[in-house]
Amino acid sequence: MSQPRLRTVVVLAAGEGKRMKSALPKVLHPLLGRTLLGHVLAAAAPLAPDRTLVVVGHGAAQVTAHLAEIAPDAIPVHQAEQLGTGHAVRTALESGPEVGGTVVVLNGDVPLLRAETVAALLTAHEAAGAAATVLAAKVADPTGLGRIVRGPDGRLEQIVEERDATPDQRAIQEINAGIYAFDATLLRNALSKLSTDNDQGEEYLTDVFGLLVAAGETVGVHVAPDATETLGCNDRVELAALRRLLRDRVNTEWMRSGVTLLDPESTWIDVTVTLDRDAVVDQNTQLRGVTTVGAGATVGPDTTLIDTTVGAGATVLRTHAVGATIGPEASVGPYAYLRPEATLREKAKVGTFVEVKKSEIGEGAKVPHLSYVGDATIGARANIGAATIFVNYDGVAKHHTTVGEAAFIGCDTSLVAPVEVGAGAYVAAGSVVTTNVPPGALGVTRAPQRNVEGWVLRRRAGTRSAAAAERAAQEAASASEGEGIHEASDAGGTDRPAGDTATE
Repeated sequence: MSQPRLRTVVVLAAGEGKRMKSALPKVLHPLLGRTLLGHVLAAAAPLAPDRTLVVVGHGAAQVTAHLAEIAPDAIPVHQAEQLGTGHAVRTALESGPEVGGTVVVLNGDVPLLRAETVAALLTAHEAAGAAATVLAAKVADPTGLGRIVRGPDGRLEQIVEERDATPDQRAIQEINAGIYAFDATLLRNALSKLSTDNDQGEEYLTDVFGLLVAAGETVGVHVAPDATETLGCNDRVELAALRRLLRDRVNTEWMRSGVTLLDPESTWIDVTVTLDRDAVVDQNTQLRGVTTVGAGATVGPDTTLIDTTVGAGATVLRTHAVGATIGPEASVGPYAYLRPEATLREKAKVGTFVEVKKSEIGEGAKVPHLSYVGDATIGARANIGAATIFVNYDGVAKHHTTVGEAAFIGCDTSLVAPVEVGAGAYVAAGSVVTTNVPPGALGVTRAPQRNVEGWVLRRRAGTRSAAAAERAAQEAASASEGEGIHEASDAGGTDRPAGDTATE
């Protein structure tokens, strides 16, 4: 039985990315749910390497901290001076025990690279017993990219950086993708022979191929099936272009798996999102983080969900939600805001201009409109009237409110936590509840209404309100006078005594 091959992945992530014009290291710029570096590590992970070495330099502390979050098994290797790609790989290989088997080298800024393409490169390299294999791509415009220079027999002769290429070499459309597989022993030997005799005065990793060819070693070229996979990122314009390409790829895969996207061009789905069959995503919708959308649920339009779970058959319309859980057949929106730990149980409703934070809305319960629910538990089938506020913060600490099953909270009510409204209880509209309402009771705290007659005419004379009030008074007086005449006419037209009319 053959022994498993040793495999080491080296990711080059030390560059500054000056053209990004950012305090953030280039490889940490985000792209649909992962950083550029995160996408590359995800493409390498299925290789199950024995070691993953990430060369860091510019912003080393930030990149190292990010690695600890997303790939704790990856080993950061610090390249104090950025003296070229060859120097970076040599620094990585010298950072620990001697590496054997196959070394795979990846650039940290190629987020569209597929795991299947890396695996195919590795398979071709190991099957051929090659000293080195480069991933190449054929592009219409190779400007700025290294060229694959082949001999008359079609074999690789060398890889030439554009700045060092001749005019004939610059016309070549087959480019170096910056992704390689090497025999570890031969790579170490070739790295020790690199020079800085080039336009940049750096140690080019690509020069290893020329050295291996000159030594008579087998060197291979594996062409990527899709050139877009090899695209790197040098500035924010290119980053935006990569984001659109990845959006189209992700959306196409979801539609082919049974998800309806009504307007794919305005729908942005992170690679970390999960959708079930027959989910419907309407236009201008963003699904981010570890959001999941259940079967038959409808999300959007104009909706952003971050780290949110949407149950089967739920409807989420014009909503912003972060860290929320929306149960099966629940209804949210339009214009709702669900903050972290907002939980809606099955068939619950959160309506227009409602904000929910760290609260549970029970099965079939309703918060239809214009309310704030914070630090609360609302029982099944309870109804929360418009303009209800759960007053949860006293300036120092947050407090909890409980509304029982099938309770009814009238409009314009404030529930001052900590407080409990029992099962089946009612709270009258306009109340400020500061003590518990027992089950089945009616809680009322509003003061009796008092009307001050004639106040507007006395205190607001000459205003539109006073004029309207005066007209209304005149109309009422005229109507009253007319009713008196009508009653007198009726009384005079009968031959029966008034007493008989009263008794009929």
